[in-house]
Amino acid sequence: MLSKSKKIVGLLLSVALMVALLAGCVGEEAAEPVVQVGTWRTAQTITPFYYDEFLDAQIEVLPFTNPGDQLTALLAGSLDMTGTTLVTAIMALARNEPIVMVTSLCMKCSALVVGSDSGIYAIEDLRGKTIAYVPGTMHHLLLLSVLEQAGLTADDVELIRIDFFDMGLALRQGTIDAFLSGEPFPSAAVLEGFGRILLYPYFEEEMGTINAGMITTRYMVENNPELIQKLVNAHVDATRYLNANTETWIEAAAAFGTDIDVVRYSMDNILLSYDIDEVFLANTRNLAQRMYDLDMIPHVPDVDALFNLDFLQGLYN
Repeated sequence: MLSKSKKIVGLLLSVALMVALLAGCVGEEAAEPVVQVGTWRTAQTITPFYYDEFLDAQIEVLPFTNPGDQLTALLAGSLDMTGTTLVTAIMALARNEPIVMVTSLCMKCSALVVGSDSGIYAIEDLRGKTIAYVPGTMHHLLLLSVLEQAGLTADDVELIRIDFFDMGLALRQGTIDAFLSGEPFPSAAVLEGFGRILLYPYFEEEMGTINAGMITTRYMVENNPELIQKLVNAHVDATRYLNANTETWIEAAAAFGTDIDVVRYSMDNILLSYDIDEVFLANTRNLAQRMYDLDMIPHVPDVDALFNLDFLQGLYN
């Protein structure tokens, strides 16, 4: 009798275990996948951190330190959408990588900084000086373009590769005479007293102030357009919200670790964006040609193929 009871108890336990396992499987099937979006932790690339306020889906925003890593993660399938610079996107396009830009992310955001007591007051004064840069970036291209406009080439200065995060320290210590980077580093150099803005390197007649956008893959566009539309809708709403609530934007950006006074000072040099209009497209074509002229890409790709404007045109549909 005891043996029979043990068998019954064992059977009931087995049934209970099977029910629990089945319930777990059903739960896993019912759970919605988490949307993965990449960006940087800066004031100019903060927008994706606000997508969840306007998106009816679970989302995880993953912070990166450079656009190249974001592109790699996207192509590997680890991200559904990510931010990247126009320069990085054009390089990918020239390599025939299957990416699509569906909205812009930010404009402006760059500055050429010199030592506050350097005696450098014009681009021509940079001849023979040491300038920090990161090869293959938007800021690299802007630096070469600035030098060229003043009749200088890379051979007329000493370019030294230093990470963006270390440029300020190098300028303060006198290791370099100048650097060109994105915010908040130029504003930090000014407010901390060791740097001075020599130039905001924007070329209105050629490349305007274009900087970065949000990209996805052609696979996602073809196989999950509903999700991409939701993400573009959220991006537009989040951009409008932050632009209308500047103090909220400033405080959130400062929470990334930048002094709030630095963030506030940098605001005049940052524009959050979402639109891609004809001027943006023309500036991007000019940018691609400029990259080719500077040997940053082997050929000028079909820039129009980079963009899919269907989602901006179909907002909230």
